[in-house]
Amino acid sequence: MLDAASDLEAADILHKKELTIVSIEQAKQKKAAKEKKSRDKRIKLDELVVFSRQLATMIDAGIPLVHALGILAEQIENKSLQNIVAQVRRDIEAGMSFCDALQKHPNIFSDFFINMTRAGETSGQLDEVLDRLATYLEKTAALARKIKSSLVYPAVVIAMAGVITAVLLLKVVPTFKSIFDILGGNLPLPTRILIGASDMLRRQFLFLVGAAILFGFLFRRYVKTENGRMNYDKIKLKMPILGTLLRKAAVAKFSRTFSTLVRSGVSILNALDIVSKTSGNKVIEKAVSDCSKSVRDGEPISKPLLKSGVFPPMVCRMISVGEQTGQLEQMLSKIADFYEEQVDASATALTSLIEPLVIAFLGIVVGGIVIALFLPIFKITELISK
Repeated sequence: MLDAASDLEAADILHKKELTIVSIEQAKQKKAAKEKKSRDKRIKLDELVVFSRQLATMIDAGIPLVHALGILAEQIENKSLQNIVAQVRRDIEAGMSFCDALQKHPNIFSDFFINMTRAGETSGQLDEVLDRLATYLEKTAALARKIKSSLVYPAVVIAMAGVITAVLLLKVVPTFKSIFDILGGNLPLPTRILIGASDMLRRQFLFLVGAAILFGFLFRRYVKTENGRMNYDKIKLKMPILGTLLRKAAVAKFSRTFSTLVRSGVSILNALDIVSKTSGNKVIEKAVSDCSKSVRDGEPISKPLLKSGVFPPMVCRMISVGEQTGQLEQMLSKIADFYEEQVDASATALTSLIEPLVIAFLGIVVGGIVIALFLPIFKITELISK
């Protein structure tokens, strides 16, 4: 499949590749869109960082944008990104602006990315803006990785505990039960409870699996709704320990995104609209969206943010000082630096706190099952005598 605006453009591309044209047909729109979306999904954030950084370097060196895109299209290893860059280059050659050409690929280039490049084109500082974009994407990716890494270990251990518990209840406990039945005698209470749990799990296994799948399906459907997503994000921010980490990460992302946009020449109102869409949390999105409406009515940024109750008072005071002194971008950048350090420290502390708790939880669950199984064996003499 070939991306082209028209049959003539497609023919021109094929001629340049010295290919013989047999026929040119337009792909079905739904199929083409589906294939395009599946290709776009394979492009990683790190590849966009490299693309932005290399393009900024070449433009700064005086290489025209079209030539720079051509060079990148030849050396990019990812075929999906290579095709997109080549298409962007052709669109620019056809008279389209860089940001408009990027806008044709919304699955890859976000509103933030597109508005940044638009500001760079308008101000004649595209190289600086692209360099800021790369730095922003790197910091955002690092922040996300830090949060994920702090949650992966406990999630893996809890999953392992669940699997081990299920195997013990479904396979090991029934074997011991048959031995206890042969030996006879009264079993200790913990062992009877364990055997009862094993029998129930074996009888209701398919029902429980089906119920879990149904719950997961309904939960995902609910979270995709507007109210569902809002409630889910509220719960996440109010969770003990983890909620504090997520709130700090949200403030860091808000400040970094807002700072980068303002520094690149995007207007305050447009920047607030973009920040609200890229927040990744409906609670933050609503707070920033309400702030944008208040700013349109003449209020300073800090007041509606403070009223929302989402942003810490310190952040609002620093933004207020930035507004009053005309150094909003610098103040937002300092807030972002501070909270990124806070997230890093909190994630490390969270990992250190959760690790022993999770290990203790695993030991209690598995150890409790093993002890309950071996209690009758400790009294095997009594069982045999009876």
